[in-house]
Amino acid sequence: MTRKWACLAIACLATLLLSVDLTVLHLALPRLVADLGASSTQLLWIGDIYGFALAGLLVTMGNLGDRVGRKRLLLIGVAGFGAASVVTAYAPNPELLIAARTLLGVAGAMIMPSTLSIVRNVFADPRERTAAIGLWSGMSAAGFALGPVVGGVLLDHFWWGSVFLLNVPIMALVLVCGFLLLPESRNPAAGRIDGLSVALSFAGVVTAVYAVKEAAHQGLAHADVLGAAVAGAVCLVLFVRRQKTLTTPLIDVRLFRRRAFSASVGTNLLAIFALSAMSLLFAWYLQLVLGWSPLQAGLAQIPGGLSGAVGGVLAARLIGRLGRNGVVALGLALNAGAFVRYGLLGTEVDYLTLLPVMMIGGLGIGLTFTVNNDNILATAPKERAGAAAAVSETAFELGGALGIAVLGTVLNSVYRANLLVPAGVPGEAARESIAGATATAAALPPQAAGELMRAARTAFVAGMQVTTLVTAVLLAVVAVLALAGLRGVPKVIQEESPVPH
Repeated sequence: MTRKWACLAIACLATLLLSVDLTVLHLALPRLVADLGASSTQLLWIGDIYGFALAGLLVTMGNLGDRVGRKRLLLIGVAGFGAASVVTAYAPNPELLIAARTLLGVAGAMIMPSTLSIVRNVFADPRERTAAIGLWSGMSAAGFALGPVVGGVLLDHFWWGSVFLLNVPIMALVLVCGFLLLPESRNPAAGRIDGLSVALSFAGVVTAVYAVKEAAHQGLAHADVLGAAVAGAVCLVLFVRRQKTLTTPLIDVRLFRRRAFSASVGTNLLAIFALSAMSLLFAWYLQLVLGWSPLQAGLAQIPGGLSGAVGGVLAARLIGRLGRNGVVALGLALNAGAFVRYGLLGTEVDYLTLLPVMMIGGLGIGLTFTVNNDNILATAPKERAGAAAAVSETAFELGGALGIAVLGTVLNSVYRANLLVPAGVPGEAARESIAGATATAAALPPQAAGELMRAARTAFVAGMQVTTLVTAVLLAVVAVLALAGLRGVPKVIQEESPVPH
């Protein structure tokens, strides 16, 4: 019994590593822009490439873990993640930083499905499994909260690259403890990995995400966008058709016949699409609009992350009262309400106004993703746990990347439309983003700098208000869809058998 929970702790710690890395990047972006001189396009790639690479390889890595061993793949991924973090920390230019973030995505693709599939195999009892996944989800939320705090301390005293070195001691601890304590597990009947399926899945995901990202900047009619969209659609259709013909496919598409599986994957994708841009948005808002230091911004977000951890723990208890569909819908509704309130924020706000809203939103996140992840893992056969976890994480990462691209574009479009650059002030960089306005203001006389920053803050808040209200509407719609789509799913999901042909 003790070893079982020790394995969960190791899986949670590896998840914490990934969550911390995502959050500290958002805090470091303002410094990064100033120090490396990254353009707005490079800035988007620095933020997005990690998620793109990770999403493109999750399915492959989840299957690889089922075949070569989930423990082995996890430890390789953690070691690679730590090494790539060092390269990221000392990157001298945006191009190398983008390359290093790509390597982080590859390593992250090894880690994510391995942690969830290990939890799935260690906890056979359905109620214990739900509680364990709740703790796993809670650790992910806690990482989002703790990352900014530690990152804020480092950014107050050191250069921006220091925040990525946080991964190294965590990596070392997971490597040692995982090697000593984790049991190895794999699918004893796994066949070979189909190389063509790997190529089609990676190409399909990456080109589809690229099409959405570029459509947000260039418009749907641009040749690059249309070409990528068509290529992505063709690759994904061919991938699905090929899976139906293989004895051991990368994704058993028949799993999507099970409503608990397909509805949970879809809900996760839409929910994280709506929620993904907000961590980045609030990092900018707290620092560049309210003028808080990175440490203050990090400390301010702790309650929201801890509320997410509480939501993950409470989810298992609430399933018995509300049903799985009720818990997911409740979590989404709480977030929708929180975002309505966020839409009313201005250029000045008291922290006590933000605190309850962040806690309500965090609680909702914990409830939603705990139940959905449990649905996905419990519905798939145990021997395919890695592949099922990869589907869950692919939806999560793909939705997150798309959300940042699309909602980030909404934010920037409204910002540019509302920015009134004072006469005589160079406005090209200022119109790119509020970070560009901050960098421009640093080189201006005090009076001109003050006028520019007041205009930039007002424009940014206008963009944030539109983005948060759009997010609230989307979350409300997804809550209704989850309530209907997950109706009838058992409160306790027993061990599933292979999917019938």
